[in-house]
Amino acid sequence: MKTFGNEWKRRLNSREFIVGGHIFLPNPAMAEAMVHFGYQFMWIDGEHGAFDKEQILAHITAINGAGAGAFVRVAAGDPAVIKPILEMGPDGIIIPMVNSADDAVRVMSACHYPPAGARGFGPRRANRYGTVGDREYLASIDEALVKLVQIEHRDAVRNIDAILGVKGIDGVVIGPYDLSGSLGLLGQLRHPEVLAYCEKAVAGCQARNVPCGPSIGPADDEFLKFWLDRKVDFVFCGDDLTFAGLGTAATIAKIGELRKG
Repeated sequence: MKTFGNEWKRRLNSREFIVGGHIFLPNPAMAEAMVHFGYQFMWIDGEHGAFDKEQILAHITAINGAGAGAFVRVAAGDPAVIKPILEMGPDGIIIPMVNSADDAVRVMSACHYPPAGARGFGPRRANRYGTVGDREYLASIDEALVKLVQIEHRDAVRNIDAILGVKGIDGVVIGPYDLSGSLGLLGQLRHPEVLAYCEKAVAGCQARNVPCGPSIGPADDEFLKFWLDRKVDFVFCGDDLTFAGLGTAATIAKIGELRKG
């Protein structure tokens, strides 16, 4: 079965650097446009974005249609939340707040069919609406689906070696904002203690040869360079809402300047 997922897992494992963006707005045209402007894969934010299931499906199909990978960040590592997203056939799933090996075992079980896990069987778009037979689908789905866990809490960093010892994890997304909050330093992303924990997370992944990268806003050059200097494998950087705000502010400011002139 030809899927984008096989391609994205191959690219992650080959350490080809990949750039992704975040989507919060429910209209899939925005995600499609961002792909055409250069993003290679897109993070559909089902945790903080205002999405229903139908809108998530529409985003997956629009992103794939534009030639990029569609990754869905679910609201929680709950099997009941994960299952319907997997049936939509995204290229990857991103699971927040995986803070221990037990958490990792639970969420990986939700992503794998028996005997490797406990995922219930009911694919829809994932098996191309039934045009792919069960045998072929089951033989390829675990290889096709990219499974990313988020390391975004101080406990997760401290437990990173045990977390990455759990079979099935394809990569790690480091979330510096929530990580800063768990340290009592919410929003202080360049505080030395926050940066030290970020470095520990990257080092833990690299020691285990697990692809990793951060989820950040369209940060200033210094913060982005911090991550690139640590040789991360990918970045999710920038989002539709922020770009709309930056573009609006720049336009209003320019109009004001020209009127004064």
